[in-house]
Amino acid sequence: MRNVSSLMLALLLVVSILSCNRNTNQDTVGEKRTSGSTTILLDETYARILDGQIQVFKSDYPDATVNVVVGNENEILPKFRKGEVKMLVMSRMLKPEEEYFYKQRKSPIYVDRFAIDGLALIANKADADSTITVEEAYDIMRGTAKSGKKLVFDNAYSSTIRYFIDSAGIKELPKSGVYTLKTTNDVIKYVAENKGYIGVIGVNWLLKNVKNPSPFLSDVKTLAVRNLASKKAGDAYYKPTQENLINGKYPFLRNVYIINAEGTSGLGTGFATWLSSPRGQLLVLKSGLGPHEIAPREINLKTNTK
Repeated sequence: MRNVSSLMLALLLVVSILSCNRNTNQDTVGEKRTSGSTTILLDETYARILDGQIQVFKSDYPDATVNVVVGNENEILPKFRKGEVKMLVMSRMLKPEEEYFYKQRKSPIYVDRFAIDGLALIANKADADSTITVEEAYDIMRGTAKSGKKLVFDNAYSSTIRYFIDSAGIKELPKSGVYTLKTTNDVIKYVAENKGYIGVIGVNWLLKNVKNPSPFLSDVKTLAVRNLASKKAGDAYYKPTQENLINGKYPFLRNVYIINAEGTSGLGTGFATWLSSPRGQLLVLKSGLGPHEIAPREINLKTNTK
């Protein structure tokens, strides 16, 4: 009887151990690169790009959940700097002060470019001009333009206007000639309804294959832009076509980065790696933007031996 009791206790102990191991294994599933949950801070300019990427990633890996927090740079960067959310997509590298939280904790930050975007300049279809130079755009930003042209941006804290402020080398906006609204759709609508204004928007907002394109796109036109004479392709006007994004001839280019400070090899790392993979890059190419890297095509030549 005592032997039976001892055997029962031993069996219960084995079952208990196996149960604990099973629970542990279930918990670790959430830490894999293709399953679990992660959150990404997203510059609103790229909301449309990431939407399609996340949908396909989830179709490949049904156990993966990628949440996004969308906002302008001023809204999303504080959350990253404080370590509240450790994944970030935006159009520039981090500044030293933005890395302080992670450097103090000796936590690595990985930065990968996965796309090339452009800033398109749009005008009312009824306007006579169909071109503009980089110098003209900078003169408007500096408040020294004599053409009477005016620039309209999505909002005062967006990466779009920050790009032009940095490029024009100014510290503050002029008292006239530069205006800000709230969203990119507001810019498209305003330019479509008002002559004499030039809207500045991300190229991806002009693409026809995105969800919910602006109904006002048919009332605006995209301007061709000539670079500074000292810069690449400064001898002609170029539109922000996919080819000109890839070959670097369009002047107003910017890279799209995914910044990963999660510090683990979990879903965040898996998604960042996937964006740079041939499948992720193919989606960037299909979207109309420039991929970070185009996978080479292999051609098999068969010789007829008959």
